[in-house]
Amino acid sequence: MELRVLEYYLTVAREENITKAAELLHITQPTLSRQLIQMEEELGVSLFKRGRHKIQLTEEGMLLRRRAQEMMDLANKTKQELLREEELSGTIVVGCGEINSMRWLTERMAEFRSRHPQVRFDLNSTTADMVKEQLERGLSDVGLLTEPVDVGRYQFIRLPSKVRWGVLVRRDSALAGKDSVKPEDLLEIPLLFVKRESVHNELANWFGEQYDHLNVAATYNLLQNAALMAGSLHGAALCMEHDVQYPEMAFVPLEPVLETGSVLVWKKNEFAPSLISSFTDYLKHAEKAFHEM
Repeated sequence: MELRVLEYYLTVAREENITKAAELLHITQPTLSRQLIQMEEELGVSLFKRGRHKIQLTEEGMLLRRRAQEMMDLANKTKQELLREEELSGTIVVGCGEINSMRWLTERMAEFRSRHPQVRFDLNSTTADMVKEQLERGLSDVGLLTEPVDVGRYQFIRLPSKVRWGVLVRRDSALAGKDSVKPEDLLEIPLLFVKRESVHNELANWFGEQYDHLNVAATYNLLQNAALMAGSLHGAALCMEHDVQYPEMAFVPLEPVLETGSVLVWKKNEFAPSLISSFTDYLKHAEKAFHEM
């Protein structure tokens, strides 16, 4: 299956109209229709539900759309990496969660771009599991992960900043007026736990013997929806401290203090394009300079 044909397919899927897609692609409508029919014959599935005025994707068509977009992204990324220019240029894809450690990283990204203005960054904000999956599939160049992380399969640097854990509760909650919360303060409250198992285990260790008596109402991946649910339940979302403010919610730190570090990782033992190796080398020097201050 040629990349050119995948581009045709993605255009048709986006426009939901073969005639309009053909105009955008600067080919004739019969040529485009023939390419789509050949694609369906090659795959042995029906990709479209054809109507009088527009077409819709079948379930197989929606799956191909996702895979085709990934293949096109990877092809464009590979082409970019193979270009050899004296001046660094291109796009660095960063997979990350929405965590405070991003502040240090974004400052370094800005510094790097001031030295190499033709460099662009593409930030993919998602869960830790998706960050690792994108790295493995070559769709991200580097990934920012919160600890604990199995770094054995990655090259990595530990970021200098750490983030403390706490609970996000309604501002009218009795907990909101406290300087900190202890495990026993949370026994009767509906709790929202982070879904990531390794982090869940860290929190379980913090609760100690109280863990078996908790009222866990839900688990979550990203905090925004968890904050809404914690408010509705008059509960508490266990989370890391964020710069993002939720007007109806208050963050209260845990006691004893629980902090989490962050690591920036990239794949080990692989050919690294000059752009990526230059960026990771820059981060290594910046991290070393921070600790020598």
